Amino acid sequence: MFNDKIVLCGSNAYERKYYLNEQFSNLPEQIKQELQIMCVMFTEEIGGILLLEFQEDGTLQFTTQAKEDDILYDDIGSGLKVHQMQVNKRDLLEALELYYRVFVLGEDADVIDD
Repeated sequence: MFNDKIVLCGSNAYERKYYLNEQFSNLPEQIKQELQIMCVMFTEEIGGILLLEFQEDGTLQFTTQAKEDDILYDDIGSGLKVHQMQVNKRDLLEALELYYRVFVLGEDADVIDD
């Protein structure tokens, strides 16, 4: 359906900014706050840039990157932190994937079986 990924949110340690895609502004305030805390804490601890992106099938993917000359970016810590967030925030992430599949992709919630 889509050729590109859809960014849900992201944080940038270089510009010290957080971004939430306005397409998802109707999410409950608590969820938006939890996403912001999660992203900003990641970039404060690890550095670089973190994006949460929906794939074409509705899967939520964590994408990290850093500037080439960023010697403070913790590449190993990045992978470990992403895994930790995926485990600790599993319910939230699965709910967001379901939300995306139903409200953005238009799938029938009764037929979705994960």
